[in-house]
Amino acid sequence: MRVGVFTPLLSHLPLEQALQKLKSLHIDTVELGTGNYPGDAHCNLSMLEDSAALAEFLGTLKRHAVQISALSCHGNPLHPDPKRAEEARTVSRKTILLAKKLGVSTVVDFSGCPGDSLQAKAPNWITCPWPPEYLEILDWQWKQVVEPYWIEQAAFAAQHGVRIAIEMHPGFVVYNPETMLRLRALAGPSIGCNLDPSHLFWQGIDPIAAVRLLGDCIFHVHAKDTQMYPANLPRTGVLDTQIYTEERTRAWIFRTCGYGHDALWWKEFVSTLRMFGYDGVLSIEHEDSLLSANEGLAQAAQFLNELIPREQPSAAWWV
Repeated sequence: MRVGVFTPLLSHLPLEQALQKLKSLHIDTVELGTGNYPGDAHCNLSMLEDSAALAEFLGTLKRHAVQISALSCHGNPLHPDPKRAEEARTVSRKTILLAKKLGVSTVVDFSGCPGDSLQAKAPNWITCPWPPEYLEILDWQWKQVVEPYWIEQAAFAAQHGVRIAIEMHPGFVVYNPETMLRLRALAGPSIGCNLDPSHLFWQGIDPIAAVRLLGDCIFHVHAKDTQMYPANLPRTGVLDTQIYTEERTRAWIFRTCGYGHDALWWKEFVSTLRMFGYDGVLSIEHEDSLLSANEGLAQAAQFLNELIPREQPSAAWWV
């Protein structure tokens, strides 16, 4: 297992400088955004049609002995606005094609969320079974929108030797192990998950127990923590819609690794991942509103590097 970084937190730096910074933190694995929500600061899809740019990109990675754990294009391919859905789908398809070209086996994405009907203009995330029309909407979403798209997208990915790691995230149809396994059962083994424990903590789901449920469905892992604030829970509950910078009154906030749960918890998390067959990257993602990106990255890198012995990356992937 190795420590990596999801690089949007360094989007203010060109790729060369971002890699230099990561190497100074003893990190030689990156997860790169290609568009949609993460942006494409370090990995532009135009490289699909630009062989010179692709060669320069590969040369930069080789020069710094850095490998890619995944390409990430988190978007909403099920958005009820056809234009927005198609934009997200185009980025996702092109990301799969670029991953194939780069020899990267994993693409990270969101499942997306449809509206409540063909006439909808905004996504509608159903969170409870009553009143009865809620379950009718949910059934329509899965059968008419989720299943057709993801069965086709999974086949497209498999055709190109790529697997899609869905990040379970509230607000989308796949947000917990149950919905993740439902999508995988429908779309097949090229669909799995990007396990981000921070999104499970605040739902009251134990990420270590989730590893045992998901098993070989885990394709990629984000390293991000969550801190709960029991004093605020009675007022807001976990479905807290306050902006993330309202730290004093929120029920929970995202934290840098080690600031929500201690090293003992993370050791058990890593051990359980290995026990159930995952020995890949822990990709640091920074969304801690109490620490700057530089502070959060440095703290997470030090914390995780002390837990996980460093491995030298193989050069074979860029040959």
